[in-house]
Amino acid sequence: MLRRGLVSCLSRVGAVLVLVCCVLSLLYVITCSPHTDDSLTGPQLPRAGPAGSPGGHGVLSGAPQGPSGGRESYQALLQEREEQHRQHISSLKKQIAQLKEALQERGERIKGEKESQEKGGERQAGTGATEERSHTDLQEFLRSQLSRAEVHSGVRLPSEYSVVPFESFTLQRVYQLEMGLTRHPEEKPVRKDRRDEINEVLESAMQTLNTPNLNGDRTASKVYSPADFIEGIARTEKDKGTLYDLSFRGEQPQQLRRLVLFRPFGPLMKVSDERVQTQHALINIILPLSHRADKFRHFMHNFREVCIKQDGRVHLTVVYFGRDQINDVKGTLENTSRGLNFRNFTLIQLNEEFSRGRGLDVGARAWKGGNVLLFFCDVDIIFTSDFLNTCRLNTQPGKKVFYPVLFSQYNPAVIYGSSEHVPPVEQQLVIKKDTGFWRDFGFGMTCQYRSDFINIGGFDVDIKGWGGEDVHLYRKYLHSNLLVIRAPSRGLFHLWHEKHCTDELPPDQYKMCMQSKAMNEASHGQLGMLLFRHEIEAHLRKQKQRIAAKKP
Repeated sequence: MLRRGLVSCLSRVGAVLVLVCCVLSLLYVITCSPHTDDSLTGPQLPRAGPAGSPGGHGVLSGAPQGPSGGRESYQALLQEREEQHRQHISSLKKQIAQLKEALQERGERIKGEKESQEKGGERQAGTGATEERSHTDLQEFLRSQLSRAEVHSGVRLPSEYSVVPFESFTLQRVYQLEMGLTRHPEEKPVRKDRRDEINEVLESAMQTLNTPNLNGDRTASKVYSPADFIEGIARTEKDKGTLYDLSFRGEQPQQLRRLVLFRPFGPLMKVSDERVQTQHALINIILPLSHRADKFRHFMHNFREVCIKQDGRVHLTVVYFGRDQINDVKGTLENTSRGLNFRNFTLIQLNEEFSRGRGLDVGARAWKGGNVLLFFCDVDIIFTSDFLNTCRLNTQPGKKVFYPVLFSQYNPAVIYGSSEHVPPVEQQLVIKKDTGFWRDFGFGMTCQYRSDFINIGGFDVDIKGWGGEDVHLYRKYLHSNLLVIRAPSRGLFHLWHEKHCTDELPPDQYKMCMQSKAMNEASHGQLGMLLFRHEIEAHLRKQKQRIAAKKP
């Protein structure tokens, strides 16, 4: 009985399922069956009604539609549908491209995570793993900023206008090219952000210098303090970071400690920490000369004090053009040699027209004592012993050359009121707004190793007279991979001398010569005082007359 009841129940359930399937099939046929021809046309096209009907909605009378009615509307409808399909296809293509990009990005992320897992071991779970990945990504970004910046090597630049110059600073002063509203070539760091920046850099430097290396090296025999800081140069590449190149007094005499730091818009990173041995870094000063024996005597006075008595690691090469006053030049050199027992000098005479580039090129190539550090100089230049060390620090064979920006002196007679009140030259070497300006348009004074000078091709010896050859050489270095250090130097001065603008010059060149003469003569304010001095004197006379008239 139980089996019969079960079979009967199953037969009824099967019948019900068959009935349901039939109903569903019928509904599907009714719903999905093709429409009539009228429905395929979509929205009803306008129909022509009988004449005189008020709204034109009469019944189609069997007459064919006019060509200006149904056909144009039908074509417009087809165009509208086609445009909709195109937009839909374009949207689908964009979505597909976005999905592909997201999929590729996700794949690269998964690949990077797998590589980090292989290097770093098992990954921590939860929030700790996310923070670790963020820290790693930040460190990688900061290091990429360091690799992109112009720190270890130079980059090819199109011209001198693309150079980002350095600024130099000490504990108390900042020597800057971008003078801002104050227009001071040197000043105390009055801005709070500048003071905080210098203090932070020096604190980090002290911590680095006084911390033993990880390998247990404790060879340092002194504890560094800010008093050991000599000077630093810094520059900011606005899309990468700020580079700080600091120099300190070392553990031994004539030893310097150089520390390079980099701020990639974040925490400082130590780039290098090295001891620079300067006791064997000989500098060969190349001086081209023609006539001007009196100026050469003044030059040699500074040379004896700085190079012979203070530094003691300098060779002088004088390239003299012509024969006039050659005996005076020889006599000055011989007197220096006898008086101070100085033998490190060379005198080369050329019987040809003066060419500064030719003289410097001959002097550099005449050296046969190995790869020496060259300093291209002029007879109107005064420098200090600190500058010679700056020259040594900012050059490296095959790596970098130094193009200092010197401080050009105004006319001392204008600065001090009259020729009678002009102090000795040593007391005139003051970097102030009213005493001179940074000669950032001059590239004649430079420090570079002889090997770099030879490899770059030297000077263009076809250029005659003064000017042109220095810019030509400077651009050669800019177009190379050498790092060009361009920074104002607090120990390099250009002494004022009168500039003559001959009548033979064309009007445009004569105007340019006079503008250059005015720039070298005095500051803007001092030139204004000279221009309006008659008015000032008249005002003072009137003041005296008024005071005298008021007296009883």
